[in-house]
Amino acid sequence: MSMKFLSCNEASKFLTNQEKKDESYFMTLLKVVESTMGLYYSYDTDITLNLQRRFKLADGWMSKPIWKQADPRFVWNRNILEELIEKKVDGFIIPLIQGSFQTGLLKLKNSPATVTLISRRCTRRLGTRMWRRGANLEGDTANFIETEQLLEFEGARISFLQKSTCLQIRGSIPLLWEQIVDLSYKPRLNIIDHDQTSKVVERHFSDLCQRYGDILVADLTDKNGDEGRLSMAYAAEMEKLQNIRYVSFDFHHSCGNSNFDNIELLYDQIAEDFEKQGYFFIGKEGEVLSEQKGIMRTNCVDCLDRTNVTQSFLARKCLNSQLQRVGILSSTDCISMFSEDFEIFKNLWVDQGDEISLEYSGTHALKRDLVRYGKQTMAGMIKDGISALSRYYLNNFQDGIRQDAIDLISGRCDVNTSRPSSAQLNGFETFSYIPVASALLIGGLTVTSITLNQVGVAGRNAQTIVSSVICAGVTAGLMAVVKSNGRQICSKPRLCRLI
Repeated sequence: MSMKFLSCNEASKFLTNQEKKDESYFMTLLKVVESTMGLYYSYDTDITLNLQRRFKLADGWMSKPIWKQADPRFVWNRNILEELIEKKVDGFIIPLIQGSFQTGLLKLKNSPATVTLISRRCTRRLGTRMWRRGANLEGDTANFIETEQLLEFEGARISFLQKSTCLQIRGSIPLLWEQIVDLSYKPRLNIIDHDQTSKVVERHFSDLCQRYGDILVADLTDKNGDEGRLSMAYAAEMEKLQNIRYVSFDFHHSCGNSNFDNIELLYDQIAEDFEKQGYFFIGKEGEVLSEQKGIMRTNCVDCLDRTNVTQSFLARKCLNSQLQRVGILSSTDCISMFSEDFEIFKNLWVDQGDEISLEYSGTHALKRDLVRYGKQTMAGMIKDGISALSRYYLNNFQDGIRQDAIDLISGRCDVNTSRPSSAQLNGFETFSYIPVASALLIGGLTVTSITLNQVGVAGRNAQTIVSSVICAGVTAGLMAVVKSNGRQICSKPRLCRLI
């Protein structure tokens, strides 16, 4: 629900002026960390592991303290637990995951069933929307999330994981690429030319295959513009990999203008492989009746909005199959035929999408109406517009500091008093430009509007018209200067490199 960092260092009284300045910045970052959303823990169960993996572990392993069972990829607070681990104070070591936890009760034909969504964010390339894109050299990708859809009824459990499906998973396109904010609404996307690119992709998918089995990839990016270039580069690398099926599906082209039903076009392409992956199923006696043999990896550019819509659709397909298998639904029934239960299911996915989006982009997810209603509504488009503007502001003027806070708490930034702090900047700090640029623009626009108003009052007075033209020209020039220096004006991280 909340967290608080307390300073216990008496030596802080004897810091140099530069160290005090650094300390002040680090304390600012910890204040940002205190507002971190989507953190979950359990005293009794290791929630970093999905159900199928927990069942495969030996009994001796499961008897260990929870932190020793945990999957280190998903332990958000691993770095700040290190000293407790060294001191072996197991009772105080509680792993946290960042992601989402949603649960709802279905009343299908008087056969109650509980659906739970657990999303786990990987910490290996943790960060904000614009400052963590693509992969690092080890093959870890930004916004990588494993989603487990758990169905419980009459003592049986069915596990459905997504990366973003049954297990599903999602994650940024595993190439080396960046999209540096520069005050543009949509900054240019840059694919980094590196001799390790193919190795990065290979490392990423090799790790996934070892963990999850067969991999089915759905790439939802556009086929034009910068996204098109990224998609083509991704497709070219995927052609080099054996035994991984890659499907490119231009979501905006196929499902735009409220044509959400066209998502079936994607399903038609992947249905056989997707259904072959199956799901994990435990019977009433605790026996394993089936295992999930592979995983669906879904991505767009952000791995938020289009990805969430697609994953919720695939999750619904799996849920229908599970409910039909246990006899709650007949072979001709589907969850959408039960309006109240279907509404609960859709809301789980909307809320999960919002929580994941808030953690990565700082705003609610877009395209929520496609999940909830299967089409865009006017109210939904207005909310999407507000969220898009909020993303623009946060990405340009807030996320640099937020990225530093994440790098600090995750241990990616090593604070060492024996060398100059990486928090030190040369020249002016980024945020010192923002008020100057804002004041110049607002002043120019104000003077221009006043002179234009005088033109309207005074008629076609030549001197007033010339003054208005000059003010408008100066304001336009100022805007051009600000735009050309956008990268210097925007908030950017200080502590770590992008890759």
